[in-house]
Amino acid sequence: MDTLLIGKKEPSFYRILVVDDDVSIAEIVAMKLESSGFQVMTAHSGEDALELIGRKGLPHLAIVDVIMPGMDGFEFCERVQSYADLPVIMLSAVDREETIIRGIEYFAEDYITKPFSPRELVVRVRRVLRRMGDYAYAMAPVVELDDRLSVDFVHQQAIVEGKPVSLTPTETKILYVLTRNAGRTVTSDFLLRRVWPLEEIYEDTLRVHVHRLRHKIEANPSKPRYIRTERGLGYRFQAN
Repeated sequence: MDTLLIGKKEPSFYRILVVDDDVSIAEIVAMKLESSGFQVMTAHSGEDALELIGRKGLPHLAIVDVIMPGMDGFEFCERVQSYADLPVIMLSAVDREETIIRGIEYFAEDYITKPFSPRELVVRVRRVLRRMGDYAYAMAPVVELDDRLSVDFVHQQAIVEGKPVSLTPTETKILYVLTRNAGRTVTSDFLLRRVWPLEEIYEDTLRVHVHRLRHKIEANPSKPRYIRTERGLGYRFQAN
C-alpha cells in the first residue's frame, strides 16, 4: 500500500483518468497529457472506468465523455461522486446548451466541446488541479494514512488496526475531502459545498456526520487524533 504524502508535487505526480468510447480521441488525450508530465489511465466505457478505479484506485482528475454506450458520462460521474469529490472535465461532441449546463451544474468543473485543442485541454486540467489544491495521496486501491488507519474509498470502508469498518457514502466523501487537504484546515462551508453541492445542508448536519465518522475511525472519539476541530473554522485531518 502507498502512504499518504503531504506537500507540493510536480505535475507528474497527478494521475488523470480519460474515459471516452472513441479510442482515437482517448489516445490523443492520453499522449498529450503524458507528454505534459501527467500519469494517465484510459477506459472506453463508464463500466470499464469503474472497474479500473476499483483495481487501481481513484485518480486526481477524470476527463469524461458524455455520450457512451451503456453507462454514459453523467451516470459514471454520479456513481463516483456519491462517495468521492472527484474533479471532472467533460469532453464531448455534444454542444447543446442544456447538456453543457447540466454537466457543469451537477458534475463537472469544466466542459470542453469537440473538436478541441489538446494544448488548451492541458491548460484547463492544470487550472482545475490548482483550484482543487495540492492533495497528495497516492492512487491505490487502499490508501494507507498511517500504521493504524487505511481507507478503501472505492469500496467505502476504513481499515482500523487491521479490521474493516464500513462507511456510508457521505462519511467516505467527508474523509476524502479531509485527507485530500491533510494538514490544512478545511472550512465547514467548503465541506458543505463539496460534499453536498446540490443541496442546502446546514452545519449541524455536517457535525453529526463527523461525529459518526470519528466513532468509526478514532481510538478515542472525544479526543480525536485524526479529525480535529478548528473552532469557528472547520476541521483538519492529521495523520500523525
